[in-house]
Amino acid sequence: MDLASLETPVPVVDLDIVEANLKRMQDYCDAHGLALRPHIKTHKIPALAKRQVELGAKGITCQKLGEAEVMADAGLDDILISYPLIGEAKAERLAALARRVRMRVSIDNPLALETVARAGRHGHEIGVLVEFDSGNGRTGVTSIDGVVELARAIRATQGLRFDGLMNYPVSARTGEILRDMLPRLKAEGLEPAVISGGGTPNAFRTHEMAPVTELRVGTYIYNDRMTVGAGHARWDDCALTLHVTVISRPEPHRAIVDAGSKTFAADIMPGGPGEGHGYFPAYPGAKLHKLSEEHGMVDLSACERRPALGERLRVVPNHVCPVSNLADRVAFTRGEVFQGFTDVAARGRSQ
Repeated sequence: MDLASLETPVPVVDLDIVEANLKRMQDYCDAHGLALRPHIKTHKIPALAKRQVELGAKGITCQKLGEAEVMADAGLDDILISYPLIGEAKAERLAALARRVRMRVSIDNPLALETVARAGRHGHEIGVLVEFDSGNGRTGVTSIDGVVELARAIRATQGLRFDGLMNYPVSARTGEILRDMLPRLKAEGLEPAVISGGGTPNAFRTHEMAPVTELRVGTYIYNDRMTVGAGHARWDDCALTLHVTVISRPEPHRAIVDAGSKTFAADIMPGGPGEGHGYFPAYPGAKLHKLSEEHGMVDLSACERRPALGERLRVVPNHVCPVSNLADRVAFTRGEVFQGFTDVAARGRSQ
């Protein structure tokens, strides 16, 4: 099949760019003695996770049990779930995974610890990381005393193993907190074997900011408008583009494309180049300024030349991770040569 004949809207992934992105990150981690544990939430495709491991990754990261189950079924055997798990049903599923693969989870509260402990009673040891907050305001223990208390409780729980610490995103503040936290843990005999940090935008500065031993990054495999805006990547490093078609030209300064919020998601740039919901490499002045479910409204006022009715366009999404999760399959290419479709096997697995 010719690439230009694929029906739109369709997410297209250039495998040559993927390979370059994977190698660049693996080379960085190898150069700085970091274990790379990529987050599969961006691509959700087992074949790409396996390629990350083939290139040197020490295992993978999943956000949800559903993702981990898909990856384990595909043969990935070293998995971190970087998300607190709560409840009996989650404990049973975690126990089933631990019977098959090496499992590690993160927690930030006693109820999550209780859930993991319930899973650990089935006879397969589970490693546990305590997540701490360094200002992101999401999950994570907010005091050093709280981290020490949870670490003690993990050590005292049969079936669990205190493996260390986790943080997102790595920042200068992460380093400051660890300088105070690590001596406290060492004094308790709880020196962490793993200090896991995450975040693609500042990934190549990780070694400067904090003494982490493991790097969790996801977006780097594809990159997007946000990583370009953050200075992490160039437009040529964006492996996934959405191919869309101009279906209407109601006025000279307006175009409508055949993809809306059910294709692009609705992420707005927090800063960086331009406005709107995506970047058009062939029409840098175009602004995808409004989305309805199946319509993308494009403002062409700033364009020196403008796309024609029926023209096929490529768009770099603002945030590629939710875009992957909206698609049943992606088209793989090498350059402009179509390689076939691949199912996004873990899409929608949010439980």
